[in-house]
Amino acid sequence: MRYSEARQGRVFILRLEDGEIVHEVIEEFAREKEVSAASLIILGGADDSSRLVVGPEEDRVLPLTPMIRELTRAHEVAGVGTLFRDEKDTPVLHMHMACGRWDMTTTGCIRAGVKVWRVMEVIVYELTETSARREVEQPLNIPLLQP
Repeated sequence: MRYSEARQGRVFILRLEDGEIVHEVIEEFAREKEVSAASLIILGGADDSSRLVVGPEEDRVLPLTPMIRELTRAHEVAGVGTLFRDEKDTPVLHMHMACGRWDMTTTGCIRAGVKVWRVMEVIVYELTETSARREVEQPLNIPLLQP
């Protein structure tokens, strides 16, 4: 385990609009407001054709080959995430959502492109006084949190 400490900074309340791509809008907001680190919660609706990364094809095989699940029709969503800057000082959101419709649920990472259906509500809890960042780490070759 690795860890560091942080303090809570500003709290932002966002309403995402119909058709927006979740990670793109939140990362742009973080750039504009100069948010370097945050934790987030989200709820609302994901639109038809939204895409989630639902796991690697093989559990322990490298390189990782992601599996993508595309949603059919609108889904209710609830999610949590973190945002940290990468080596280029770009804010990168890592968020997982559970997306449900009727008696079926798909859970995964939103990086493949989740599109807002009508509205999503996001609470962004800024973290300050931290040097935590995302850096590409081997052998996974993905940006991982470096506390």
